[in-house]
Amino acid sequence: MAPFGSLLTAMITPFREDGMVDFERTARLANYLADTGSDGLVVTGTTGESPTLSDVEMVAIYKAVFDAVGDRCHVIAGTGSYDTLHSVDLSRRAAEVGVHGLMAVTPYYSRPSQEGIRAHFEAIADSTDLPLIVYNIPSRTGRLVEVETLARLAGHENIVATKDAVEDLGFTSACRQWLPADFPIYSGQDSHTLPMLAVGAVGCISVLAHFAGVKIKAMIEAFAAGNVREAERLHRGLMPLFAAGFLEPNPAPTKAGLTELWEPVGEPRLPLLPAASETMKAIVDAVGISEML
Repeated sequence: MAPFGSLLTAMITPFREDGMVDFERTARLANYLADTGSDGLVVTGTTGESPTLSDVEMVAIYKAVFDAVGDRCHVIAGTGSYDTLHSVDLSRRAAEVGVHGLMAVTPYYSRPSQEGIRAHFEAIADSTDLPLIVYNIPSRTGRLVEVETLARLAGHENIVATKDAVEDLGFTSACRQWLPADFPIYSGQDSHTLPMLAVGAVGCISVLAHFAGVKIKAMIEAFAAGNVREAERLHRGLMPLFAAGFLEPNPAPTKAGLTELWEPVGEPRLPLLPAASETMKAIVDAVGISEML
């Protein structure tokens, strides 16, 4: 039911002081996340600042992460954009690196029809033999991948899961009712993971696993084992972190927190700005709470 495991981390992209990708630190971060509960890593997604990365940088990031942890962790390449041909080309280049799967976001800005959305994802799925996750996040893209469209996409042999960041439990419930029983739904919002597990999700693609991967994994496993009270306890204790992580546009809070608590990972590229000191303090305080759970 969970082809890439139950906890995947949407990984940030570390930058050097000069703003270039820090590939050495990228590899170290991948190892750190694999050591702290992540079954898989999604690289060059929104959290990885994909809109500001060149194709050369993205392919090099795929390779750096795959070389670092590909023997013990699923590496999923974020290859989606609003340009289908570009997404297809990037997916093929990711496949050449050897990654384990792809994730593509709904085409944004151009606001295609449901048929256009379906054709876009199927073109990406047809371009390689890799399994593809459909990333549904209408708050960023301006388009919802509707349940009927997802059901049709689920019939494609290479389309194997959806990342649901719709933030609507009714929608998630409808997906679970109408999608094939073996087509997994991953939560795309940390604060919604436990409620989504209750209506049929199999895990999450997390941002805050950068700080609390072990606890988030324990919450998912507790729920799967039927220990709902323990899952609820962990969920409540993690909520301050889930809130702090989105006080400012993602991934600015995560990068600020990692620089304070782990290693320097650089500032976001424009148009994102570095997180305020108050946000960084909220992250640090919330991580302290989570560590006491």
